[in-house]
Amino acid sequence: MLKSKYPFDPLLKHHLLIALGLAIWIFLFLSLTEPLDTHEFEGWLEKLKYLPIYGVAGALAYIVVLPIQGFLYKLNKQSWSISSELLFFLGMTVFGLILSRSVYLYIIVPGANNPYTLQYFVTSIYAPAIATILPILAIGRWAFGRYFEKKLNDSKIEIEGEGTYEGLRVQLNDLICVKADDNYVEVLYIDNGLTKKQLIRNKLSRVETMVPSLLRTHRSYLINPYHFQQYKMESGKLSIILGSETVIPVSKTYTETVKKQFGNS
Repeated sequence: MLKSKYPFDPLLKHHLLIALGLAIWIFLFLSLTEPLDTHEFEGWLEKLKYLPIYGVAGALAYIVVLPIQGFLYKLNKQSWSISSELLFFLGMTVFGLILSRSVYLYIIVPGANNPYTLQYFVTSIYAPAIATILPILAIGRWAFGRYFEKKLNDSKIEIEGEGTYEGLRVQLNDLICVKADDNYVEVLYIDNGLTKKQLIRNKLSRVETMVPSLLRTHRSYLINPYHFQQYKMESGKLSIILGSETVIPVSKTYTETVKKQFGNS
């Protein structure tokens, strides 16, 4: 259950927008519910002076955990799960407590003789606040994740299988090359950081028509120029090296076209 895939948006700019929205929401929450003796502030000017600091603290708590989020995303080979999401919220909750407590002690009531104890602050103020904020934050992250995955899915290319045979949908940049194999084509592609192969019943010429951005290097090979790394010359025969150390032959027929695409060096 906890390892189940969860919608996730890895784009930093979207998470910065979430952090901004979080700061605004915390400010509004504190203004309307008036915890932390905010009703004792002398009018809105004083509220506007102090309450945004809590909003900034909440945004910072979110931003501070983003590197951990990025690490987990790479560790799980660009995949996100329910357990990863829960770890993110745990980290944010801990940092949020540290920052909000610091704001209260050193900015809101500096030097006060009788500030709220840590226990009272956590149980009566922070816990109710975080219980209100986290569900809204979770909905926002889920919505961004669903939107990102939809855009990602819509941008995939499809290599169809003839008749009722299964095809393959994949991001163009994840497609490495396609090799003719009798009545099939062998597709080499990247899936969650792993290089995989799939046989599809189709002709190489049809794949070339379906995905015109692929480059013919040989009568039996189409490559994705995105993965080009370097040329390789061995026994007078030209090859090119793609990502994942994939070596593809270049026939004389297509040498000029290939060199025009990548240059002579």
